[in-house]
Amino acid sequence: MNTLDLQALGLRAVNSTLQDLEDGSNKTAWTVTNPMGQHAIACGLDKPMSVDILGHVGFYCGGMNKEADITVHGHAGVGLAENMMSGSVRVTGNASQSAGATGHGGLLVIEGDASSRCGISMKGIDIVVGGSVGHMSGFMAQLGHLVVCGDAGDALGDSIYEAKLYVAGSVDSLGADCIEKEMTPEHLATLTNLLQRSGMDADPKSFKRYGSARQLYHFDIDKADAY
Repeated sequence: MNTLDLQALGLRAVNSTLQDLEDGSNKTAWTVTNPMGQHAIACGLDKPMSVDILGHVGFYCGGMNKEADITVHGHAGVGLAENMMSGSVRVTGNASQSAGATGHGGLLVIEGDASSRCGISMKGIDIVVGGSVGHMSGFMAQLGHLVVCGDAGDALGDSIYEAKLYVAGSVDSLGADCIEKEMTPEHLATLTNLLQRSGMDADPKSFKRYGSARQLYHFDIDKADAY
């Protein structure tokens, strides 16, 4: 295990060390200590490695991640795993707003709660939240899966495209063009797999599925008030 003390080295040195690893390096397991809530820790990693961050992190931790497996042992600020491409990001605590925003791939796991706009404009990422999510989660979600083991706030899935949302608890309200949809055996199998991969002990049969009614894809003057 290779250890980087962020307080002693500084953020730039820590990120540069992780980003500049040579292909085929045997230094694939890293621990970052004393993160001190700093922003943009472990961003832009593009090689297979594991990074354990021992403490809370600020904004945009794990942003643009590609291939790395990042675990935050604490809470995370705004924009966790923003624009992630592949690999995984896990937070053992809670996450602030816009977790997984614009993510193209990979798996984001938040063991606690996520704030508003979780999964906004997601483009293929899979997000599993052990607790609840705030308002406007899944806004303009284009592709991927958002699994919520708790409750969802107002306007879930507003202006959603083809992402699939699964919620075990209550939903305060659905956003424009988002409706409850049938849970088929195929969807149940996908949900079961996501819960298993994320380590969540939840009954897949307790979830409801939500998705696009496909009424807002093309402008219709007779429904202008809905836009």
